Amino acid sequence: MPQNGPLTDADIQALNRGEHTAPFDVLGPQKSGSKRWISTVQPGAAEVSAVLAGKETPLPRISGDVFSGPVPGKAYTLKMTYGDGHVLEGHDAYAFGPVLTDFDQYLIGEGTHRQLWRALGAHVQKHEKVDGTHFAVWAPNARRVSVVGDFNMWDGRRHPMRCVGNTGAWEIFLPDVGEGAHYKYEIIGADGSVALKADPVGFGSQHPPEKASIVRDIVGYGWKDGKWMDDRAERSNRAAPISIYEVHLGSWRRRWDDGGRPLSYKELARDLVSYVKDMGFTHIELLPISEFPFDGSWGYQPVGLYAPTIRFGPPHEFRDLIEAAHAADLGVLLDWVPGHFPTDPHGLARFDGTALYEHEDMREGFHQDWNTLIYNYGRTEVRNYLVSNALYWMEEYHLDGLRVDAVASMLYRDYSRPEGQWVPNKDGGRENYEAIDFLKEMNVSVYAASPDIMTVAEESTSFPGVSQPVHAGGLGFGYKWNMGWMNDTLSYIQRDPVYRKYHQNDLTFGIHYAFSENFILPISHDEVVHGKGSMLSKMPGEGDEKFAHLRAYYGFMWTHPGKKLLFMGCEFAQPEEWAHDGELNWHAASQPQHAGMQALIRDLNTLYRTTPALHINDCQPQGFRWINSDAEQSTLGYLRLGEDEDAPVLVMCNFTPVERNGFRVGVPETGHWEEVLNTDSALYGGGNRGNLGGLDAENVASDGFQASIKLTLPPLSVVVLRLKD
Repeated sequence: MPQNGPLTDADIQALNRGEHTAPFDVLGPQKSGSKRWISTVQPGAAEVSAVLAGKETPLPRISGDVFSGPVPGKAYTLKMTYGDGHVLEGHDAYAFGPVLTDFDQYLIGEGTHRQLWRALGAHVQKHEKVDGTHFAVWAPNARRVSVVGDFNMWDGRRHPMRCVGNTGAWEIFLPDVGEGAHYKYEIIGADGSVALKADPVGFGSQHPPEKASIVRDIVGYGWKDGKWMDDRAERSNRAAPISIYEVHLGSWRRRWDDGGRPLSYKELARDLVSYVKDMGFTHIELLPISEFPFDGSWGYQPVGLYAPTIRFGPPHEFRDLIEAAHAADLGVLLDWVPGHFPTDPHGLARFDGTALYEHEDMREGFHQDWNTLIYNYGRTEVRNYLVSNALYWMEEYHLDGLRVDAVASMLYRDYSRPEGQWVPNKDGGRENYEAIDFLKEMNVSVYAASPDIMTVAEESTSFPGVSQPVHAGGLGFGYKWNMGWMNDTLSYIQRDPVYRKYHQNDLTFGIHYAFSENFILPISHDEVVHGKGSMLSKMPGEGDEKFAHLRAYYGFMWTHPGKKLLFMGCEFAQPEEWAHDGELNWHAASQPQHAGMQALIRDLNTLYRTTPALHINDCQPQGFRWINSDAEQSTLGYLRLGEDEDAPVLVMCNFTPVERNGFRVGVPETGHWEEVLNTDSALYGGGNRGNLGGLDAENVASDGFQASIKLTLPPLSVVVLRLKD
């Protein structure tokens, strides 16, 4: 039996079993006595040689699949001959030094690496003058981590990784592996279990139900959206008109000439962007596109937080969609899910054999409603993973903001939990201090890196200061969804008009807190699924009357203080509730009443964008004043006000099917008040009753003003007038 050189019997046994914990200490070139030995593990090989300057030096088989022998010289490749005569030759991964720098290691260990994706993940690069891919993953409690893939027969014995210092990170540079390679990490956990895991910082994935990560080179896109990036601060601040079109990419449109597949990123860059631009919205909000295994989760159970889903194309084509939106003066927001993650075995669950990303105690670490795991926000490295991910989408994909999902579930330890099924905080309360600190840290980090973006909280409670700066005691979000307004007003509009006079407070109460946060008024996907029906089906009455109710509701929404958000399909009053596995009912959109609704949303967006009084003070109390509220008649009037030089806007709502002629309303100034929008217009499918040509104010006192006008209020309508000049 040949001498083993640097290898001990224990080393050989561990290498053959694929359990060696420090492979770089024994494989590759190693000094043994006065000689330089090369050792390698090559399962299935009949013969192995080291090739130096064209000359082969055989490496004898030591035992099993371990080959080792003394080799003169330095630069070499390995040549493997198999029993069928097949020959492979390539560089030896164990001849290369580390890629992670000492600074990377320090930041990873400290949990403060704000560009974590630059260190971890799979990076196509040149290392020591050789092309290949560097793999790195955080698994601090693992006994052994290997990269397995289509380049090494998915065999964990071939490429066990180097554990880097005390960081808990493992790394290896694999020469000759490049773009498009499929891979996973094979991990022997702290408990001795063996698991195949997708890359937590992988930039690409296979199409579900396949689960491998894919090497994607995300460097070098060549952005051309410099003007948008320079100017976008004007599009996200509280004084800007912000009207958001919420989209589920998989069901917006489908290609029925190609099996009913969803549109690709490149097709969406053409079709979705042009549609949203034509409809007058200012932003597109995408339901989660971080890679997810189950279509029915709509993306809300992500496994690959750093990978745009492959369902619609590779990462650079997702960038094509963002760039096309920016070229059309549209911002793009991403629905981001840091509140929970699925239990799928190839994901983060018990990643290294321990509760690494989640809590060990299921009373803290498991969402019973969604059958998902909760991140351990108290662990520095986990917070770093999430904060870095938020920054990643802004930096690498030029996204203009994040809508953060399910914030309420993060803020409270007893969220949707019965007594005894949750763990109080250190003070005995229900607030989740660690999650609160994480959200603050995320917002501070994101706004520090890109002050011109927006973060938006989907938060359904009265938690104070959600959209207030962290330095002022808030959570630091730019905006918050106004769930209270949405619930109250939908409750009102769904009632039979006969009973609305008893519930006028559902419309008016929202103003009491409308300026306590920077609010977005959301009619989102959540309102048109799970048996709730479509927006149109919620309306009382039959036929044309349903459309009139919905037109009036949208008129009220667009003139009420707060930014706007509308889910796809609601803009043309889709008759059915949303289904993720089909497409919107575009046939209905071509029918007259639906097309009229679509025209109304387009005109509401145009009016909102071009009328300063309707948006400048969306988040300021000086931008709103009640004029006339008559519960008995179910009428409602208010002024929207901008700066001193901006024309004031009068809004009058009639939520009964009774036309009201000669309806006197006070106005702050004399002059001509032009009717700039009427939801009863024939353009929108209404009866065309109103105040065509506008009205001149009279010196007749009313509603606390010295001047007034006499309006025609069509049934089930909203009329908007603006002082001319």
